[in-house]
Amino acid sequence: MHKQLKFLLWVAVLGLGLAAVSAIALNRGESISAMWFIAAAACIYAIAYRFYAAWIAASVLAVDATRATPAERLDNGRDFIPTNKWVVFGHHFAAIAGPGPLIGPTLAAQFGYLPGTLWILIGAVLGGAVQDMVTLFFSTRRNARSLGQMARDEIGPIGGAAALIGTFMIMIILIAVLGLVVVNAMKHSPWATSTVAATIPIAMLVGFYMRNFRPGRVLEASLLGVALLLLAVVGGGWIDHQPMLRQWFDHEGLSLAWAIIVYGFAAAVVPVWLLLAPRDYLSTFVKLGTVMLLAIAIVILQPQVHMPALTQFTDGSGPIFGGKLFPFVFITIACGAISGFHSLIASGTTPKLLANEGDIRMIGYGAMLLESFVAIMAMIAATVLEPGVFFAINSPAGVVGSEAVDAIAKINSWGFAVTVEQMNQLARDMGESSLFARTGGAPSLAVGMASIFGNAFGKGMLAIWYHFAIMFEAIFILTTLDAGTRVGRFMLQDMLGNIWPKMGQTSWMPSVMLTSGLVVAGWGYFLYIGVIDPNGGVNILWPLFGIANQMLAAIALCVATGILVKSGKFKVAWITALPLVWLLTVTTTAAWQKIFSDDIRVGFFAAANDLAAKLAAGVLPLEKAAVAPKLIFNQQLDAYITVFLVVLLWVVVLDMLYVLYRYFSKQPLMPLTEVPYQPTRLLDNWVRD
Repeated sequence: MHKQLKFLLWVAVLGLGLAAVSAIALNRGESISAMWFIAAAACIYAIAYRFYAAWIAASVLAVDATRATPAERLDNGRDFIPTNKWVVFGHHFAAIAGPGPLIGPTLAAQFGYLPGTLWILIGAVLGGAVQDMVTLFFSTRRNARSLGQMARDEIGPIGGAAALIGTFMIMIILIAVLGLVVVNAMKHSPWATSTVAATIPIAMLVGFYMRNFRPGRVLEASLLGVALLLLAVVGGGWIDHQPMLRQWFDHEGLSLAWAIIVYGFAAAVVPVWLLLAPRDYLSTFVKLGTVMLLAIAIVILQPQVHMPALTQFTDGSGPIFGGKLFPFVFITIACGAISGFHSLIASGTTPKLLANEGDIRMIGYGAMLLESFVAIMAMIAATVLEPGVFFAINSPAGVVGSEAVDAIAKINSWGFAVTVEQMNQLARDMGESSLFARTGGAPSLAVGMASIFGNAFGKGMLAIWYHFAIMFEAIFILTTLDAGTRVGRFMLQDMLGNIWPKMGQTSWMPSVMLTSGLVVAGWGYFLYIGVIDPNGGVNILWPLFGIANQMLAAIALCVATGILVKSGKFKVAWITALPLVWLLTVTTTAAWQKIFSDDIRVGFFAAANDLAAKLAAGVLPLEKAAVAPKLIFNQQLDAYITVFLVVLLWVVVLDMLYVLYRYFSKQPLMPLTEVPYQPTRLLDNWVRD
């Protein structure tokens, strides 16, 4: 009887999920309730976690809860620390959930709500969550080795070297984009800047509290930290209304970029318990709490999605970024569906904290599903806005005009109604001076979230809701930035350790300082590129971010497929091979278009040549002419980087295919580098913070 009830329950979940997806996919010409999005996501994720993830963990990977993990065997109190599974889940979710699930769906909404929503739902359960879980498992079985080092050890020296270089370069680009989104959100916003700045000492206080003041008192520290974060939001509003104080936090983008660079270096150097772990843990409370609150507000309000299912911009003429629906929706929405960055966290900090293999399914697959749900929330928040408002916020001044009247006329010509007074009133409601051309996706997402919260819980607090949403987004991003910088440090130490073994010691301070400085200098340069770009940097860096991110996912899936085949599991290697084939198709197509397209809004070389011709003809305004040489160089640099990354990707793919060839032809393969079994000494209820 009990089994029959469970069977009927899952049949009901399946039926509701199919009905929700059908409603989303078949709706045309009228608004649709956001509740269908919630229902579709909840049902699909539940079925995938209960059945698909459980099968992979038990039958394909064969996780073993009795096996000692690297965090236990290599515990050094600095980088390798066996940690409570909920803290690890919090760290992992906070680290992987960067701007992608928030900004990607918001930007991709220019195509309409349908393409992005379907990609988020399908890509996450079949690609992203699988990649995260298998990468975490394989790294845990190999002393928490980085993705690039696993490629070198398992696939071969050529593919391994390409993977090491490629993953490191991609990491640099990814972190730069994270910083750019934060800068665009905080630029000339004292409320946002002061609130985000306050999260750093709050995290450090919680770190000391859990380690020195009250060890093991996780709940106490959590309540303290969350209370202080909420106080920081309210305090930011008070600072914004104090003329003497607000000027301390009212900065240009370049000043904020330097502050983020300094923060990134500090976060990579200090012990993980002091800043990274408590910040990520606290961030998870804010992230999960906000997402759940947003879901509750949507259930209460049942708002209508006003964006069409498909817009006219599927042809590549969109104002936010250039490029057609295929392949650019699949690289614009990365982290919400599948993200290579996750593989760096899953083979970086997380396996160094994981205390039990039995938690891999929850942390690897579960955290990705949760991030995908965040992406669905972001899609709803962006598309419940009137399309005219959405495009007024996200369209750069270089496309629609720098004057409000010109921007409104342009947007109205696309068939989306909006007025100057409507935008001015919206800015006043949100406590901002202007919301025109606030590119990057973060401001429009915050407006959408604030509108939902305001309608559900009180419109009189719209400004607080807006800046709470900005803090929510910045916390999402900065936790990924600091974790990414530390992971980049580990990767560089791995590479340099092949030349000088001493440099490979993750806790040797000279190596820590040198590699952290090099990593920060790398992404700091690309952050500078984005900040000085007159179009806000998004059109230059986000496509490169998306392509690089999905290439990294392809590299991770190559490594996973190779290990599965070498382990004698060829029949089930399709779990990583199928998403790998799709990503190779998407990324190679996107890279080809970014390199060779004649459209100046798509091709890097085309944009550089067009700008060079205008500079030579003397038709550029003085302020743009002053930075034009740098912009031309940066576009060309982006193009050459894209070429280089494509070559590296296919070197890894061909090396993996050679492994398959040797496997089928019964030739010797490189030995598996999985460490021998060692039983765990940790009790099931053991906790360390």
